Amino acid sequence: MTPPQVPVRATSRASLALLLACAGTFLSFLDATVTNLAVPPIAADFDVSLTTVSWVSTAYVIPFAALLAPAGPLADAVGRARLFLVGVAVFTASSLLIAAAPNLPVLLGARAVQGLAAALLVPASLGLVLAEIPAERRRAAIGLWSAAGGLAAAAGPALGGLLVEALDWRALFCLNLPVGVWVLARGRKLTAGESRTGRGPDLAGGLLLALCVGAAVYALTRGPDRGWTSAHVLTTAGVAVLAGAATVVRALRHERPALRLDLLRSRTFAVASGVSLAYGAALFSTMLLGVLFLTDAWGYSTLEAGLAMSPAALATALVATGVGRLPVPLAPRTLVAAGSALIATTTASLALLIDTEPHFWSLWLPTGTVMGVGVGMATVGISSAAALSVAPRHFAAATGMVMAARQVGGGLGIAATAVIIAEVAGAGAEPYAAVYAFATAVNLAAAAGGLALRTATPPTPTSASAPAPRALKDGPR
Repeated sequence: MTPPQVPVRATSRASLALLLACAGTFLSFLDATVTNLAVPPIAADFDVSLTTVSWVSTAYVIPFAALLAPAGPLADAVGRARLFLVGVAVFTASSLLIAAAPNLPVLLGARAVQGLAAALLVPASLGLVLAEIPAERRRAAIGLWSAAGGLAAAAGPALGGLLVEALDWRALFCLNLPVGVWVLARGRKLTAGESRTGRGPDLAGGLLLALCVGAAVYALTRGPDRGWTSAHVLTTAGVAVLAGAATVVRALRHERPALRLDLLRSRTFAVASGVSLAYGAALFSTMLLGVLFLTDAWGYSTLEAGLAMSPAALATALVATGVGRLPVPLAPRTLVAAGSALIATTTASLALLIDTEPHFWSLWLPTGTVMGVGVGMATVGISSAAALSVAPRHFAAATGMVMAARQVGGGLGIAATAVIIAEVAGAGAEPYAAVYAFATAVNLAAAAGGLALRTATPPTPTSASAPAPRALKDGPR
């Protein structure tokens, strides 16, 4: 009997999808973090205060966080490859506009468009990979995809410091251009034969969800400056609550809701979303705090601070890539619980041991490396638990929701960091130690949530035309 032929074309398509998705995800996450180090030179270039120019970061975060969840169902509707390429195209064009921005308003507008584009391409990228990769290779694919995002998030400070000191802040955004053009040129092959439902999510519900998340992130970012009890912040927070309630009501009544509450019927997915919220709060707070502590308390230059955080970036990428290639796959609950526990151990050590005397080799390097290992494990575990707990047709929607939870958690973490540093009395390292203590508590909560995860068995329709099930059940432990 003739042996079965290897589907070379299918394998090539899957590899291309994974490569392009990793490249697009790297760009979006790199841009979310790399610009932090460009804030001072941008302020000097446009002659504005640091408080005003901080919106270079905030203008990106708000649309990114607000549109992640509805972008997932939209990708399932119009085609994951199509929406991914649209996101990359808009992201690349807005990067060029930022690099050439003649004034701050143009720059901020382009940054908001860039955040919107990132929200389109990120959930579509993982949904594209999972749709193209065979089931037996999905864990490894999630590991590589997570490694791309984790490496970008952790390597942002080092790369940003290098480019700003060697060239100019505009070089940060020019870096996106050749990669974006390359992804667009190669990605056209993926749109052929792509499946799609052709029915987009509820537009009004998507706008309400964007208003809810956008108002919440805005209130959190303005709270430390304007005061948490100011009329401005309280009004914005009230808008977020009302818009959130309206979003939930509409999601329960609409046939194709922007917020897929039905996915939360899967216990695994619901827990993964909660863990992602806590994980994002701890991750974003420690990423921001690392640069602030190294430059303020230890007197490092911007470039030195960025390079000091590189070991964690390398460990994150290596672990996230290697986890998916283990001969015996680790369960998501093991990855999340162990990874979060490792991060909590390092943040607790820093909370107890840091002072104004630099201890790079004996303290910062070992804790940063261990933290990178934990970040790599937790990132893959959360993504795996969320994606593998739903049917393939819901991959992009699930990815968008769990990543939106992480971004909202990140907004909470950044706000908490600003409040703690401002409110904790003491000189030197005491305020920073307090933030690391906060991150320890949040990471322990994420570890406890990881223990509650179960191995998911997504429902499979009996035929290609069978309707999607109303409830998503969990499999055995």
